[in-house]
Amino acid sequence: MDVVSDVISVLRTGRPSSSRTSVDVRWQMPFDAYDGAGFHVLLRGNCSLLSDFGEPVRLGVGDVVLLPHGSAHRLAGDGTELLCGKYRLDRSRPHPLVSELPEIIHLPATVGRHLELRAAIDLLGGEVEADRSGRDAVVSGLLDLLLVYMLRAWLEDNPGTGWSLALADPAVAGALRAIHDDPARPWTVPELAAVVGQSRATLARRFAAVVGQPPMAYLTWWRMTRAARLLRDSDAPLSAIARQVGYESPFAFSHAFKRLFGQSPNQYRLSEVS
Repeated sequence: MDVVSDVISVLRTGRPSSSRTSVDVRWQMPFDAYDGAGFHVLLRGNCSLLSDFGEPVRLGVGDVVLLPHGSAHRLAGDGTELLCGKYRLDRSRPHPLVSELPEIIHLPATVGRHLELRAAIDLLGGEVEADRSGRDAVVSGLLDLLLVYMLRAWLEDNPGTGWSLALADPAVAGALRAIHDDPARPWTVPELAAVVGQSRATLARRFAAVVGQPPMAYLTWWRMTRAARLLRDSDAPLSAIARQVGYESPFAFSHAFKRLFGQSPNQYRLSEVS
């Protein structure tokens, strides 16, 4: 499992949604803050995004704007057609890959850039308005693809900082991939270092510098994040969840979970259900 896909699969909740809107007069529309992420694609006309996070963002035809933190904003345009959508995300354990993203990500429609993103937009735009068999499944799948492509485009356009740097660093990315591939494995720093062909000290130093925490701390954090998702979305017994996230006994798992969440797994599950 690559890191970006795994992060999205754990953070996502519910089903994404989208709509296509055409307005032939001058207009302005507010969008309230949302517990998730939203996006807009300008298909026709002129449009600006206004928010409390800097200067207005002028959108050209084909431009994409992603609001990864669901920030409140306004759109204003004249003779405009837009493709809009949103994703509900679990904010209780935000992954740093998402947390470090800016409030507004503007992806201009530059010729020859991010071809997969452009293809997904074209397909989604056609399916949203169509009344064809399988439409709901196609739209849902395309929205999932679009989120990945938007995040990928941002990471590629902003190399050398934060998680862009972590995913571009062969050793750190290899260690992250190993953790996400098999979080239940009893990893140690020497084992991760052997996987990526680095010394223990070099990997530990580099990993902490670009990820923001040591390898074992990240492993524990990710295990508990996955466990929280399993507790919320399944009725699996604690023993099964414990094994899935690398603990031999429910007692050891419960102790680790309570240390990070401040409540037992059973208390967490009950609070999420209620």
